[in-house]
Amino acid sequence: MYHKVDAQQSAGLTISEEKLEIQFKYLVENGYQSHHLSHVRSLKQLPSGKHVMITFDDGYVNQLIYAVPLLQKYNLKATLFIPLKYVGDQDRWNDRPEPIMDVEMLKGLPSDTIELAYHSYAHKKYDELSEAERIEDTKKALQAVSEMGLSLEKSVAYPYGKFPRDKDGKQRFFQHLNDNGFHYGLRIGNRVNSFPFSNPYEINRIDVKGEWDLSKFKRKLRYGKWF
Repeated sequence: MYHKVDAQQSAGLTISEEKLEIQFKYLVENGYQSHHLSHVRSLKQLPSGKHVMITFDDGYVNQLIYAVPLLQKYNLKATLFIPLKYVGDQDRWNDRPEPIMDVEMLKGLPSDTIELAYHSYAHKKYDELSEAERIEDTKKALQAVSEMGLSLEKSVAYPYGKFPRDKDGKQRFFQHLNDNGFHYGLRIGNRVNSFPFSNPYEINRIDVKGEWDLSKFKRKLRYGKWF
């Protein structure tokens, strides 16, 4: 799970172009096959070998500038999760806002490399919203996609990795996603997934930090948080 990409800075949720390329090169040289979510959900089992799903949250312009060319260079696939209220705007939930791609930028992304999916409508923590507010957020997200003429995979990455954790709330939330045709829901978790997924609405992602060196990236890739 990646967020911002920068020409030089590499800390926290921002990774440098150089470090990102080192990680992508490692994946390719070590035989990892990358997949879009839409492809994975069509499979009953994965073919032999090593597999990875590369994801970027928030649809930043800097992802278009730095990450997309690297993905194409190494023939890797990635899914970009888009907070639909902020298309063509900025990530106003952060102290130092960064521009988010507009509709034409999103439509111009190479579909063989990039798949778009949902990152909610308003980028709010699902566990802090009422059930009615979650339903309204989904309604607005689906409406925005239709109005913008975008094509999004029906999977959602939960903003901040947050979703209801109490038994009843979680069950209703996951049922809500299912009722609206969402195939997958992605949290953070920092654990390696097995496939088929034990719960399609609790898929774990490894939160890549900009300060990691390659050795830590390799350990996280193999073991998640357990090393």
